[in-house]
Amino acid sequence: MATTAERVRTHRGPAILSYGFRPFFLLGASWAASVLAVWLPMLGGAFSPPTAFSPLEWHVHELVYGYVPCIIAGFLLTAVPNWTGRLPVTGGPLLALVATWAAGRLAILTSARIGAAPAAVVDLLFLACLAGVIGREIVAGRNLRNVKVLALLVLFLVGNAVFHWETITHAAGGYGTRLGIGGILLLITLIGGRIIPSFTRNWLARRPPGPLPIPFGRFDAACLGIGTLTIACWIADPHAWLTAVMATLAGCLHAVRLARWAGYRTIAEPLVLVLHVAYAFVPIGFLLLGLGIAAPGFVLPSGALHAWTVGAIGTMTLAVMTRASLGHTGQALVASGATQFIYVAIVVAAVARVLSAFDVWRDAALTVSAAAWVVAFAGFVLKFGPLLAKPRARA
Repeated sequence: MATTAERVRTHRGPAILSYGFRPFFLLGASWAASVLAVWLPMLGGAFSPPTAFSPLEWHVHELVYGYVPCIIAGFLLTAVPNWTGRLPVTGGPLLALVATWAAGRLAILTSARIGAAPAAVVDLLFLACLAGVIGREIVAGRNLRNVKVLALLVLFLVGNAVFHWETITHAAGGYGTRLGIGGILLLITLIGGRIIPSFTRNWLARRPPGPLPIPFGRFDAACLGIGTLTIACWIADPHAWLTAVMATLAGCLHAVRLARWAGYRTIAEPLVLVLHVAYAFVPIGFLLLGLGIAAPGFVLPSGALHAWTVGAIGTMTLAVMTRASLGHTGQALVASGATQFIYVAIVVAAVARVLSAFDVWRDAALTVSAAAWVVAFAGFVLKFGPLLAKPRARA
C-alpha cells in the first residue's frame, strides 16, 4: 500500500492544493497581516468597509475566528493523515474548503449589505465543514485518542456562533470572544504539549548528553486539567476572585511544565527555541489575568488577553507554520536569517502589546506592536509563499 507521502506525490493538480498546509498557511498569514494593516485606518475613520461589525468587533473576530481557524485547518489537514494513515484532503475537496473559508471573510466584510444573520451562516459553514472532515478522518481511521481535538473544534464553532449572536443582538457579555480564545489556548496546551517536548528531544538527542524533556505524565495531566478549569472560570466570569486564584495556580503550573521541557538547551536552534518562547506566553497570560483581577489599577485586562493572542497564539502559529512549511516541502529544518527575523518581529509585537497594558508608553507600544505583527506575517508570506506554491523538493 502506498504511503501518504507517495500519494501526495501522485497529485497532478496545482502544487498549492497538494496538501492542506499550503493554501491555508499562505492565506492565513496574508489575512493576519491585512487585518492589522486595515484595522488602524478603520479606527481612525479613514476606511469604512460595509460590515455590520464595529471596528473592534471586526478586528477581534477576524483574528480569532478568521485567521486562527485557517491555520488550524492547515495544521490538522496535514497532521491527521499522519495520525490516521488515511489519504490527505487534496485537489478539489481542499479547494472547496479554502473557498468556504474565503467566503466567510467576504461575508463578514460585507455583512452590512447582505445582512448579519446570512453572513453568520456563511462564516460558520467553514468550521462546520472542517469539523466534519476531521471527525470523519478520526472515526474512519479509528484514531479515537484524538477525538478531544474534534471536541475543541466543536467548541470553537459554538464560540463563533455565540460571537455572532452577541453582535446581532448587541449583547455585551463577550462570551464568544472568550470561548474562542479559550478554545485556542486549550489546543495549544494539548498539541504544544506533544510537539514541543518531541521536537526538543529529537534535536537534543544529536547534542552532548544533558537533561531531556520529561515525558508526559500525571503532572502534565494536572496542568491540562487546572488550565481547563481556569479557562472555564474566565469564560464564565473574567472578574471573579475564583478566576484570579485559579489563573495564578494555572500560571505557576504551566511555567513549571515548560521548564521541564529543557528549553534552555535549545538556544542554538531557533526552530525549536521559538516553540518554548511561544508556550511561555501561556503561563504569562494566566499570571497577568490573576494580577489584573487582584490589582486592576496596575495592569489592564488586555495584558492577559494579548499575552495569549499576540504572544502564545501569534508566536505559536508562526513557529508551527515555518517548521511545517520547511519540513513538508523537503527543505532542511534550519531557520534562515529571514525566518529568525519573523520570530523576532512577532515576539516584539507580543512584548510591546503586553507592556501597553501596564500603561508604559501606551500609544508607542501599540504602534510598535501593530507594525511588528504586520512585518512578521507579511514576512512569512514573502519568505514562504514561493515555497508553498511550488512542488516539494526532490530528495
